[in-house]
Formats: sequence, structure tokens, C-alpha cells
Amino acid sequence: MKNVILITGAGTGIGKVAAESLAQAGHIVYASMRDVKGRNATRADAIRQWAKAQNVELHPLELDVLSQDSADAAVASIVKEQGRLDVVIQNAGHLVIGPSEAFTAEEIMKVFDTNFYGAHRVSRAVLPQMRAQASGLVLWISSSTTKGGFPPFLGPYAAAKAAMDSLAVSMSYELTRFGIETSIVVPGAFTRGTDHFPSAGKPADVARSDAYARYDGVMDKVGERLSALTPDDADPQAVADDIVRIVGLPLGSRPARSVIDFVGDGAAEVLEVSERVRIEFAKRIGIDDLLRVSQ
Repeated sequence: MKNVILITGAGTGIGKVAAESLAQAGHIVYASMRDVKGRNATRADAIRQWAKAQNVELHPLELDVLSQDSADAAVASIVKEQGRLDVVIQNAGHLVIGPSEAFTAEEIMKVFDTNFYGAHRVSRAVLPQMRAQASGLVLWISSSTTKGGFPPFLGPYAAAKAAMDSLAVSMSYELTRFGIETSIVVPGAFTRGTDHFPSAGKPADVARSDAYARYDGVMDKVGERLSALTPDDADPQAVADDIVRIVGLPLGSRPARSVIDFVGDGAAEVLEVSERVRIEFAKRIGIDDLLRVSQ
């Protein structure tokens, strides 16, 4: 089935690879990003040229997850062109690295604005259309930091991703009676193939960061160990392939979660237990009919 798909944060990394892979699989894909006529104009043009060369339906789309008006306008334009919206992939995110103390509250709010509130804005833009259709798939790109082992200096990012993950789980129950499915894809650490680490933000309070000088070299050591643990075939394409697989599954058969982790940080094991507990608890309190969309 050819689905109409919106993916956020599709200018680089996992978002870009997933958008291309979904288009090659025969879907109509809108690859959204900020400022497609400005700083991302080159990326948007590259998407158009690639789509033309591949003879696929992949369209760059303006969508700033920091703006509800922008999210609403993006969804309205898709529905106007296609008459429906089948899948939204909540991928937009921003990594920050540094001592948690060194980030001001305002800086941490900005991290949450992209990684958490941004996803909620997109949900508010998308869900009225999906509810009207009585169908849809919300696919969230989470992180193994929400459940696995992870190094220090990722505090604000990990907190924001954990909040987004919790929101995704809660909303999954709230959407099944509308015929809307939820899947959460959980990538592990990728030391190459994305701009995640190279483009990571740093705290503005340099003095506070410098106060942690006794930790100098820790993140470099972590990076070296992650690279050593990462097999040669570890590539963000694996995440994109899993997204394509999930989108292509029949109604009612899509997994609640899927973990793609080449390093083995423990997230898969923890999530296996937590998912079992979640299902058992839902049965105990009598809401197990909300676990899956009825076929």
C-alpha cells in the first residue's frame, strides 16, 4: 500500500535516510525541515533532484517543530495535495552535550522544546486528520538513553527523550479507539552516519563547564570505546530499513517497540521487561483492549 508520510527532521541523518528509503519503497513522503527557502535551501534542492533522478515521490516541506502554526500549515498543505495523511514519523531532535549543571534552565527548556514539545505540536497538527480518517500510524524515534546505560554529560537530552517516550506510550492508549497505531523505534548510539554528535549543542556557561575539568577526556574515552564496540556494518540505514518494515506491516501487526542497537547498551533487555509489565498491568486494570487497534 502506498502511504502518505510526513517525517520531521528529515534534512540529515536518520530522518533523511528514512525519507529516501520510504520513497524508494513506493510511498509518498514529505521530508520536513526548517527554513527550506533559507539555510536549508541547498538540502531541499538536493532532495528534489534526488527524487527526480530516482523517479520517486519525495518532497521537501517547511515545518518548524518549534511553531504550532508551522506544524499546522505543513499538515494542511499535505492534506490539500493528497487528501489524507497516513503516517507521521516523529524524528526531529537535537543533542546537547555537557555538564548538566552548566546548562541554564532556559537552555534545557530549548532542548525540551525541540525533543518533546516539538513532537507534541506535530501530534496536535496531525491527529485531527487521522481521527477523521479513523486510521493512521504515529511512529516515534526514541533513544536507547531512555532505558539503557548511557554516559554522563547527556542529561538534558536524555531527560527530554525520556519525556517524549513516556508521552508516546500514554498517547498510544488514547489513539487505538480511533484506529490509530503507535510504534516506537529505539535507535542505539551511532558513532558515524549522522550529524548527531558533530552538531551537538554545548552549555553557554563556560565557567561552569570549566569547573568540571577533572572530567576532561571522559567523553573522548567514551567515544573511543563506542567506536570500538560498534561493528563495521552499523549504519543508520538499519534504522531506516526498520521504519520501512514497520510502515509496510498490516494494520494491527505493527510492534509497540523496536530496538536497533549495535553496541548493546541494555535498552533491548530493559524494554523487553518493561513492555511485558506494561501489558500485564493493562490487563489487570481492564484496559488491554487499548493495547492494539482492532482489525
